[in-house]
Amino acid sequence: MKQYLKDRFLPVLKLLDVPGNIVPSFEKPRIAAHGDLTTNVAMTAAKQVRTNPRQFAQKILDNLKLDKILIDKAEIAGPGFINFHFTNKYYQDQLVEIIREGKQFGKADIGKRLKTQVEFVSANPTGPLTVGHGRGAVYGDTIARLLEWTGYDVTREYYFNNAGRQMRILGDSVRLRYLELLRDKIDFPEDYYQGEYIKEIAQHLIDLHGKNLKDEPAEGKFKQQAEQEIFDDIKKTLARIGVKHDVFFNENTLYETG
Repeated sequence: MKQYLKDRFLPVLKLLDVPGNIVPSFEKPRIAAHGDLTTNVAMTAAKQVRTNPRQFAQKILDNLKLDKILIDKAEIAGPGFINFHFTNKYYQDQLVEIIREGKQFGKADIGKRLKTQVEFVSANPTGPLTVGHGRGAVYGDTIARLLEWTGYDVTREYYFNNAGRQMRILGDSVRLRYLELLRDKIDFPEDYYQGEYIKEIAQHLIDLHGKNLKDEPAEGKFKQQAEQEIFDDIKKTLARIGVKHDVFFNENTLYETG
């Protein structure tokens, strides 16, 4: 309906010598009694042609050709708003269309298969996802679904960095918990990762390698195991809310490949 009204306003504005940069927009009024859609274009245009907004709104209505099957009433309100009331038949026809199209209602092809990348969540694999990450997951996936619904060819990307200081701390956190579980005396720094998941990863390494990793560097099997397990947990968490990424892109590869 917004497009229908816009198509009818543009030639009228041109007829009334309104500059072409003024394009009508239509919004739902805050008060339902004011109609179904409203526009302030008469007030905007009146400034350009130096006339009274209400009088200019009337000139627009005098020249506007509207289908009475769709528009029940068009009226001027306040300082120059033009309000439109739709007919019952318009709404009835919309319901028929919704029922007829079923789950396909609202689908469009405005994207024309344009390749589009949506990058979201993208938490580094240093621990389980937080509620904040969950919000980002839902928001990003919703954008991706809406783009797909309107014809875009969407790729969902998870962009992460498995290098740098935080990943070194992660590996060393697991290494220290590993030694601790083997009854070694350790001094665990306060700024290291404190979660129970670190102990669980360390225990898995003991189950796999026993005491053989006592001399293993933090950035070796400790970091590798932590990254793998945390990413598996991240993927499972996302899967539980119906989010699946097409690509997991590692920032560190940009440095490795130049």
